[in-house]
Amino acid sequence: MARTALLNVMVNTVRKVARSLVRDFGEVENLQISRKGPKDFVTSADLRVEAKLIEFLQEARPGYGIISEEAGETIGTDKTHRWIIDPIDGTTNFMHANPHFCISLALERDGVIHAGVIYNPITDELFEAELNRGAFLNDIKLHMSGRVNLADTLISTGQAELFIDPNSYYRRLAKAHTRSHGVRITGSAALDLANLAAGRSDCFWDNGIKIWDIAAGTLMITEAGGVLSDLDGGEFDINSGRIAATNTNLMPTFIEMLKIS
Repeated sequence: MARTALLNVMVNTVRKVARSLVRDFGEVENLQISRKGPKDFVTSADLRVEAKLIEFLQEARPGYGIISEEAGETIGTDKTHRWIIDPIDGTTNFMHANPHFCISLALERDGVIHAGVIYNPITDELFEAELNRGAFLNDIKLHMSGRVNLADTLISTGQAELFIDPNSYYRRLAKAHTRSHGVRITGSAALDLANLAAGRSDCFWDNGIKIWDIAAGTLMITEAGGVLSDLDGGEFDINSGRIAATNTNLMPTFIEMLKIS
């Protein structure tokens, strides 16, 4: 695929920064680890990757704003553009030498996600998307699955809701298990959405999730032919923390399953 100058900047930045992450992954048992919150840790690798991402992006596009998981938000002189960064999505997996994690990088333009890159440096899978230009995995165009029956679906979810409303989380989880072919909780929302766009699963939901976890992935969903919704079937708001993603055919029954009466 022919990349735009913007996507070239994003892809090259992520690949360059990922080299140190691969080295850190090989020495994961020796990383200095500090507690950040309940079951949510930050490693020195997170901070190094984040710092390098910010450094390279500021060099490439001076003035763009930045919001990142560890560093918070920096308002740029260019009010129309903002980088959205998750240096390691799947930190707990990374800490346990589980290779299911990624760097997630998105660019927001005038309040709309315009481009996104999700990269797993261990598997060397590079997902990328740009508004109205499609979504790709290692240069192969992505398409959502075409399943129409919820009973045939593989559903993925995170655990953000577990910490804000355990009752609703377990009720939704139980319904998903009984009404689908299976449920997966992988520990990386960014990769869940990327894999959903690639047709490797059929539905995703979460509640209480952060913008940096899903910014790049939501663009991949829509560019691969999928749809996004609030958990109640309303309009999707990336800042709300509430997300349901699937194909057009499945969305009505998926939303019905997610409702908590």
